Amino acid sequence: MPEHPSTNREPSMARNDHRPLHGRTALVTGGSRGIGAAIVRRLAADGADVALTHLRSEERARAVVRDAEALGVRALAVRADSADPEALRSAVGLVHERLGGPHILVNNAGVAPFGPFEGFTVADFDRAIAVHARAAFVAAQAAVPHMGPGGRIIGIGTNLSERAPLPEAVLYSTGKSALLGFTRSLARELGPRGITVNLVHPGSTDTDMNPADGPGADAERALTALGRYCSPEDVAASVAHLAGPGGRGITGTSILVDAGANA
Repeated sequence: MPEHPSTNREPSMARNDHRPLHGRTALVTGGSRGIGAAIVRRLAADGADVALTHLRSEERARAVVRDAEALGVRALAVRADSADPEALRSAVGLVHERLGGPHILVNNAGVAPFGPFEGFTVADFDRAIAVHARAAFVAAQAAVPHMGPGGRIIGIGTNLSERAPLPEAVLYSTGKSALLGFTRSLARELGPRGITVNLVHPGSTDTDMNPADGPGADAERALTALGRYCSPEDVAASVAHLAGPGGRGITGTSILVDAGANA
């Protein structure tokens, strides 16, 4: 169900809007907080009409919608569990009905199951795979028919897909690692249709799930070349580049935004 549709039903801004994503619609799954919210705000600043899904963060979703509308674009928040294929398909359909497109899909929604692997259940494993890997497949399958040439699919992975500098990340790394094969294979399949598929790998990023002043932050900072956490805006900047004109020649690849942790 739609929750916070924009009342502005006209195309975003004026016809002479020269922002790089003017006339495009972006859908960001899990876009009510952290990295997802920063991506929504950045794509809106670049002129895209934006939609986001969320599961429980209704007030945060409202705030992100308001921020996007203040930038002169249309915005929509939809409650949808990324582990529910039908909910995801319905969300994509609603975005198409209300805003057009989507021309840009950012598969950002995720869970963070950290801990000793013996303590997890098969249900925990299945949910990690469902939210990270299956959801990307379902959302892309629903969105691609609306994209056409110039479409963009961008996944949000993790630098822990490529290296394992810390213990107790088995479920998280496994679920996110599936996006590597998905991205490369889908890029090959959709390339002839002019649609790019890429993956952004954040490292330690200052969000409420992993704050830069948290109990393990010093250990994570010590792993980076720059000696600092990244911000959600750092990740959003790379997503915006891939989503915009500068990303038209980039497909089937991964970009690390991890302050050099994997250098």
